[in-house]
Amino acid sequence: MQTALAILFVLPLFGALDHAFAGNGDPLPEGAAGIAAKYPGDTGIERAPGVLFAEDFEGCSSIADLRPKWDVLTNQTHLSIADAAGNRTGRGKSLLMTMPQQDVPLATGVAKVLAHTQNILFLRWYQKFDAGWFVPGGSVHNGGSIASNYYDNGRATPGVRADGKNKFLVNFENENSTGDAPGLMNVYVYWPEQGSKWGDHFYPSGRVLPMSETRSGDVTFGKQFVARPDFSPQTDRWYCYEYMVKANTPGKRDGRIAMWVDGKLIADFPNMRFRDVAALEIDRFDLGIYIANNTKRPNRKWVDDIVAATSYIGPLAAPE
Repeated sequence: MQTALAILFVLPLFGALDHAFAGNGDPLPEGAAGIAAKYPGDTGIERAPGVLFAEDFEGCSSIADLRPKWDVLTNQTHLSIADAAGNRTGRGKSLLMTMPQQDVPLATGVAKVLAHTQNILFLRWYQKFDAGWFVPGGSVHNGGSIASNYYDNGRATPGVRADGKNKFLVNFENENSTGDAPGLMNVYVYWPEQGSKWGDHFYPSGRVLPMSETRSGDVTFGKQFVARPDFSPQTDRWYCYEYMVKANTPGKRDGRIAMWVDGKLIADFPNMRFRDVAALEIDRFDLGIYIANNTKRPNRKWVDDIVAATSYIGPLAAPE
């Protein structure tokens, strides 16, 4: 499958989680078991131990207000601050990404370059696709991205293989060509064992594309792997998304990817080798959309309540 990322860019149950957590065999938290549970409404969560970034857009009146926090605004004319009735109950504003109907590729979104690189990162956000979301075909990337050295002087490097020393990337997204719109949830990965120069797609069920017949399930993810159902999210509905990328120790296969929706673990990919050198650490995350061919209709997506941290965050807790 030729797909290019063009510009895109529990506590009571499991105990406190930190950088030592998330080895291949360790249990993963779920539900109201993370940082957010201690900060109802996310109030003050930006000051919580382990939190690197938080954005709820409540203090934004225009896109210009994003610049103090975000390092990259890609095609910002397609970004806007939304405060319409479609936002979630109790959350006044969100970031709206609008893709016009056209037959040329386009990306839009926001990115944060980390002041201090990390070996593990959790990224949580809320997201809604508009009711009629439909893309007829071709390459689509529409979620969150966690990367190490994937950007060369600010430019993405699609089609350049990861070799263990140059870069890695994990994008939590929906695959446009599978399932109901917006498509089956998966992670799009550049890593040293990718099947083609365009990277791999990993599905919760364990399917790996390309070359799924020889690379799926425990062949790639080891005997610890547990298959889970694949699914597509509904349109016109808010979900809480979160995923973790843990870089491996060079020389070991102890890297890991995990994915949650509304606090439920939907996928866990252990046995990962992202890097062969310790210097390759997570340096950036993105939220955005890239569509190569959007000829049928304008498409819109909203994101809100973004938190990046070094341990599990979990869904936003109801305000007290």
